[in-house]
Amino acid sequence: MAIQILPARLANQIAAGEVVERPASVVKELIENSLDAGASRIEIDIEKGGAKLIRIRDNGQGIAKDELALALSRHATSKVSTLEDLESIMSLGFRGEALASISSVARLTLTSKPAAQSEAWQAMAQGRDMDVKLVPASHPTGTTLEVQDLFFNTPARRKFMRTDKTEFGHIDEVVRRIALSRFDVDWVLRHNGKQVRQYRAARLPSQQDKRLSAICGSAFMQAALKVECEHNGLRLWGWWVLPSGARAQPDVQYTYVNGRMMRDKLLNHAIRQAYGERLAPDTHGAFVLYLELDPAEVDVNVHPAKHEVRFQQARLVHDFIYQVLAQALEQAISASSSGQTLDEPSPVDDVSESAAEPVTPVTSKEEAETPLEYQAPRHGYGGAARSHFAREQSPSNISEQTWQGINGLLTTLAPAVDAQPQSSELRVLDNEHGGVLQLVKERALVVWHQQQLWLCELNQARAYLDGCALFAMWEQGLTSQPLLLPIRLALSASQLESVETHQAQLLKLGLELKKGHGDTIILTRVPQPLRHADLARLFGQLLAQLEQQVSGQELCLWLCRQGMQRRVWSLVQAHALWLELQACLAKGAPETMAHFLQPLALEQQLDRWDHER
Repeated sequence: MAIQILPARLANQIAAGEVVERPASVVKELIENSLDAGASRIEIDIEKGGAKLIRIRDNGQGIAKDELALALSRHATSKVSTLEDLESIMSLGFRGEALASISSVARLTLTSKPAAQSEAWQAMAQGRDMDVKLVPASHPTGTTLEVQDLFFNTPARRKFMRTDKTEFGHIDEVVRRIALSRFDVDWVLRHNGKQVRQYRAARLPSQQDKRLSAICGSAFMQAALKVECEHNGLRLWGWWVLPSGARAQPDVQYTYVNGRMMRDKLLNHAIRQAYGERLAPDTHGAFVLYLELDPAEVDVNVHPAKHEVRFQQARLVHDFIYQVLAQALEQAISASSSGQTLDEPSPVDDVSESAAEPVTPVTSKEEAETPLEYQAPRHGYGGAARSHFAREQSPSNISEQTWQGINGLLTTLAPAVDAQPQSSELRVLDNEHGGVLQLVKERALVVWHQQQLWLCELNQARAYLDGCALFAMWEQGLTSQPLLLPIRLALSASQLESVETHQAQLLKLGLELKKGHGDTIILTRVPQPLRHADLARLFGQLLAQLEQQVSGQELCLWLCRQGMQRRVWSLVQAHALWLELQACLAKGAPETMAHFLQPLALEQQLDRWDHER
């Protein structure tokens, strides 16, 4: 047979063999396009496991009318234009062949409207010649892509599809994986008209906890260790389950490189090596880990489905991941066996920069002198234990009289609060970060801070941190979300007047109201942090707070205290929360902290002993 150029239709269908493996791969490609377009809300509708319909709707920037037909052409993209762009890719998509490949094996409809365009337009293409037809349409700002009758013109491919349940299971897993990479996006997944998943945007630490628990399970959250380390342009952070929480199946293993979900052999080898022999042969580790590095240091264009990458310094990346996780594991196991808080690890060895095959790191004297810097977690993670380590300080650095007072007071407290008795070798941690001494009734912490003994109520402290995060969002204006069932509120005349007076502040809080009959108003939209609050009860109190002209920060702190959840705490979790509080303690007003932090009467106890002499 003579050499010839393939017809465009046949070339597209061959390309579709790489891009469109099954309905789940179509969903992945379309979702990544939505994320690249800046969408903050993505809705996925599936019918018959994706064989009949896949519909992805987003609120991204949209596609202009004169670019719609071009968007369905092969190798057409707005994400790269030069070789330099290809060498430093930050977008999820870049090849420009997904839509063309999908439209060659399905009936594709693309409807889009940019914000600057007065009306939406719709492009339709299907099979064979893939002629694109443009018609005006009704659509909000954003894009909707419908893929109908997948493989309708390639029956050989269609017969390899599994049952609707199996195919939807793969789609569900794709959505779960991507939702873990973008906490800031709202996700809705429906199958045959029934909502199966909904992950609301998670900006507050407690909301991120909730999404992680919904996707990975509460057991994962309880056993997970929070790790975060940055060194020489590499940053690894996320959650990692200790060997004691290993699973029978490898069903919770998520790795990401610069936000792109991966199943990379090098990453998995480093993680498995960090577990070592502590992981039983018939069990599997669980983790959600994010690696961030310079895009120029990683090639994402080495796998048809982009599941693997090639690192310019593979040895460096492998050894960095291994050392961070292995040392975190050693510290956690040591702390667990001694019943004490986590100590800071000894300096982590600098890793080799050669691009050799992954091997167990070798420590040299020069490498040991270059420690990795462990940083405080940037977010709060509720039930997940953190691997931020505090330096141990010898009790000899504290005066003998003060040390005796601490031991005496803790001994007095222990029977009264059913706390664990302290050993004679009770340790105080670095005074710069506060010394964690004892967990009380799984809800409070005794700490040594600024040469003073304090009792910290952990649930209130968590609410305080959430309030600080809410205030940071409040300054920009909270995004409101519609209530499924609007709340009707009967208000007094003075309260109605207060609503009018403070309308601007209520809108800034993301609370949208409309007038009802008589003396009632209807609450139609609320911000995400308040969706589950008892607003019917709190609204009158909120108006009273506004009448008192409290500051924005005080208002946010008050709101988070109202929605506070009561939970039990482990010593590791409590210690991690205390570390998060350090920055707030340095700049926060003392009166705002009285809800969770109170001094203990150490001096009075010492004076009492002196008087008894």
